[in-house]
Amino acid sequence: MKYIVMLGDGMADYPVESLGGRTPLQVAKKPNIDRLAKYGKMGMVKTVPDGMKPGSDVANLAAMGYNPQECYTGRSPLEAVSIGIQMNDTDVAFRCNLVTLSDEPEYADKTMMDYSSGEITTAEASQLIAAVNDAFRTDEILFYPGISYRHCMIWHEGPVGLDLTPPHDISDRKITEYLPGNPLILDLMRRSYEVLKDHPVNKDRIARGLNPANSIWLWGEGTRPGVSRFEAAYGVKGSVISAVDLIKGIGLCAGMKVIEVEGATGNIDTNFRGKGEAALKTLLDGQDLVYIHVEAPDECGHHGDLEGKIRSIELIDEEIVGPLLAGLEKAGEEYSILVMPDHPTPVSIKTHISDPIPFLLYRSDKKEESGADAYNEVTAAATGSFVPEGFRLMKELLGQEL
Repeated sequence: MKYIVMLGDGMADYPVESLGGRTPLQVAKKPNIDRLAKYGKMGMVKTVPDGMKPGSDVANLAAMGYNPQECYTGRSPLEAVSIGIQMNDTDVAFRCNLVTLSDEPEYADKTMMDYSSGEITTAEASQLIAAVNDAFRTDEILFYPGISYRHCMIWHEGPVGLDLTPPHDISDRKITEYLPGNPLILDLMRRSYEVLKDHPVNKDRIARGLNPANSIWLWGEGTRPGVSRFEAAYGVKGSVISAVDLIKGIGLCAGMKVIEVEGATGNIDTNFRGKGEAALKTLLDGQDLVYIHVEAPDECGHHGDLEGKIRSIELIDEEIVGPLLAGLEKAGEEYSILVMPDHPTPVSIKTHISDPIPFLLYRSDKKEESGADAYNEVTAAATGSFVPEGFRLMKELLGQEL
């Protein structure tokens, strides 16, 4: 038996008026996933425990079978692991976004125009983070480059519990009331604007009509991760496929095999087919489970891109799920697949929410008529099945006792 988690980040949504009161999942053409729904189990699951923020960190930990209330130490430490940073017990990691702020003279009066600086390239971003590190590094503070707009700051013996705001939560809003209370964090963010606004990389981006990465934004702090090894917990060998450092970091902390896919970007231009091919290969090469993470629906949700979100769901079905399952069937492999988002990212509000999300669980060796003809929020909720703790779905996927 082979096991698959197909995680469409932020795939769930609210009903959209322009879609006739339907959601992107309802509208998207996804015949492969909908075929599974006819013979699988559906329901709603809560991936974000009460009192925790609805981040992809918390929600993906739950989807991967970990109780976030027991092992979560912050988002950025998971990303730090992915980019090879060795953290001491007293180190605190911070996510460092390169963002686009408006040009008001006072920093506090600016607006969050773009939390990703127009999906800035990694090559450009590396130059900007190097400039930030040159300007601000001390014996206590260091900056490390990541991918695109996602980077990391390490503060030796730094503080935690700062309640910092994710920049994607405040798109198009004035940053005034969301500025950090910690004076050093705020000072670094303020001064970064002066370092970055006239940097040659940003002058070139402006000349090409692109958003400049004119400030850093620090958030998601935490200490060294406390994730246990996946194989020890569940008795199966797993692989992770993702373009996002956060998900790779969870996989590495869990002792799973992290597979790099050429052309995987974390957006709708990602190499969907390459992810599906890599998933099939790792399963046929001896791995028991593959966790496929696709960021595109979430990014489209953050940008309010309804058309892009629908299309990204369709590409997950067409380029990943369909070929992957066909490949397993051709190889004579039985399989169990769990299809789910981690959290909703409604296009109407452009940020994450902690509402329960729809899940679909299908086993090729146990086909039963479900009475449903499609997978979406409405059909899943109509089953009346509800899982209050998302991490428990992993055992059900693996056929282990709950």
